[in-house]
Amino acid sequence: MPHTPCDTRSARWIVPVMLLLGSACFVLVWTLLAIYLESQSSWMAVVGAIESALLLRLGGMRPGIRRAALAVGATAGIILLFNWVMVATQIGMVMGLNPLDSALKLGMHHAQILASLANGGADLAWMALALVLAWLLAR
Repeated sequence: MPHTPCDTRSARWIVPVMLLLGSACFVLVWTLLAIYLESQSSWMAVVGAIESALLLRLGGMRPGIRRAALAVGATAGIILLFNWVMVATQIGMVMGLNPLDSALKLGMHHAQILASLANGGADLAWMALALVLAWLLAR
């Protein structure tokens, strides 16, 4: 049976699915590592940027500004979701809630205050570097 190349138009749905699932799994790994190391482990944001760019390349998305913007957006989403989940997990541990229940009950203002207290200058520098790296790798 001859091998036929995949039609790129019929496989376009795979890129957002890969990016969504990959990002969600990455947030889970980053959260578990941060809990284990008892620190924010903000250097993982750079790894998340590399992962986002790589998933878009493997998904077959064409190079350009659109792919770079999507990689930056995915990296920003990873960073925001990690901070939300990490704050919720820390509060949940104290209050006896599991992370999901705590995340659903956490308010935006409370999460913003606690995340700003948890992230110092070095953490913000790692996150900014991750956004720049996502742009550069995905172009």
